[in-house]
Amino acid sequence: MIDDFLSGDLSDVEEAIRKAAATEIMPRYRQLAAHEIVEKSAPHDLVTTADRLAEEHLTASLSALLPGSVVVGEEAVYADPSLYGALHGDAPVWIVDPVDGTRQFVRGEARFCTLVALAQRGELLASWTFAPALDELAVAVRGGGAHLGGVPLVSGAPEPGAPLEVATSHPDFTTPEQKRALLGLNSDGVRPRPCGSAGLEYLSIARGELDAIAFSWESAWDHAAGLLLVTEAGGAHLTVAGEPFRIGDGNALPFTAARDAATAERIRGLLAAG
Repeated sequence: MIDDFLSGDLSDVEEAIRKAAATEIMPRYRQLAAHEIVEKSAPHDLVTTADRLAEEHLTASLSALLPGSVVVGEEAVYADPSLYGALHGDAPVWIVDPVDGTRQFVRGEARFCTLVALAQRGELLASWTFAPALDELAVAVRGGGAHLGGVPLVSGAPEPGAPLEVATSHPDFTTPEQKRALLGLNSDGVRPRPCGSAGLEYLSIARGELDAIAFSWESAWDHAAGLLLVTEAGGAHLTVAGEPFRIGDGNALPFTAARDAATAERIRGLLAAG
């Protein structure tokens, strides 16, 4: 059934994502009241009314598009962590981050997005990255390439000799050991900087505008859509242990995704030596 779904017209998924953004996110863009913003685990970990309502909207619409599928959404898992276990089950799973880059959204900036990925038994099958304030939609399908607005994405390779531009985890989300690993990026030929919206950083890699990321957390909703997007654009990803990143848990951290395999290996080596 999942193969039939993927080989069919996926425009209904795009429509569901656009409708959730138009209904629940954009009317609150630059219009949030103080009571609509709540701090979760830390000052940089925020949730808004837009996050919650957009996830509820997507949960209803996506599960209806693919009978028998389940939804693993950031806000639902925050309320009930046991839901995360669906990533290891047999049912197709929609992995949803309703507003990726909530800090940017709260500040009224445009660089936030809605992330949706479809997976089964840990394998990424399709993904959608939608930046509603920028009106940009990137789609990737396993074996079918990555596209932005219908135009193929090719990540390419960094220019020889040019410094590598690398987006990295916020310090609030790193352990002391991970901080030491990330310090390995403070080397000649590398320019690390704090990341913004994870989903849009992955899109920047797929577009060839950013060379790599180095992240230290595993939450599937932040990475699933972007990892498939980068892979289908020609990029690669590796954990610090030299293995591909697995959706779910159990990865050696930090990990990297990069424009090409050689860059991924270079960043992995720096993290391992950090």
